[in-house]
Parts: sequence; structure tokens; C-alpha cells
Amino acid sequence: MANTYAWVIQQMDCIPQEDGQTDVVITVHWQQNATNGAYIASVYGTVSLTYVAGSPFTPYPDLTQDQVVGWVQDALGPNRCAELTASLDQQISEQIAPTVITPALPWS
Repeated sequence: MANTYAWVIQQMDCIPQEDGQTDVVITVHWQQNATNGAYIASVYGTVSLTYVAGSPFTPYPDLTQDQVVGWVQDALGPNRCAELTASLDQQISEQIAPTVITPALPWS
């Protein structure tokens, strides 16, 4: 079975007012998850954003998860996104076929 991936936006930090705009997102807290049957892996991080006066602006209530995930992926860049996916794949692989185990103590 192949791994499936999902990006989740956990939280967004905003500046209440900037250059005439309200609730300007400056930090996005994100999580990327991978699943493969019963196996689950995740990575979590944040990205900082900068609003440039005059650039296109979407009011906070109109933001979509897809739009914000796009910002996160753009901020991380394609190489970092690929590294994150590889890390998730490794976590799942390690769960499926552990390279290190912790058996019960033989005297317990």
C-alpha cells in the first residue's frame, strides 16, 4: 500500500492592522501527515510570512486551507517539501520494518 499525505494548518498568527489591512497573517503553524494503513507519521513546523503593501490580499475570513498550504509550500520551497515527504516515508518504513526494537527485559 502506498503512503498518502495531507497538509494541515494548525494555527495562524496575525498582525491586527498593517498598511490598511486587517488580520494580516505573519506565521503559519503547519503539519504534514502520512498514512499507510494503520501506520501514521507526521512533521510539524512554522513558516513566517511578510505582507508587502499593495500586493494581492485575501481577507482572513476568505482564506482557504488550500491557499494557506500553498503559501507554506512556497515558503519551504520544493527541496524542503521533498525532504519532509522523504522523512515521513522513512518514519512509516521504520514502523513497518523497525531497524531498532525494544523488547521487554528478560527478567520481567
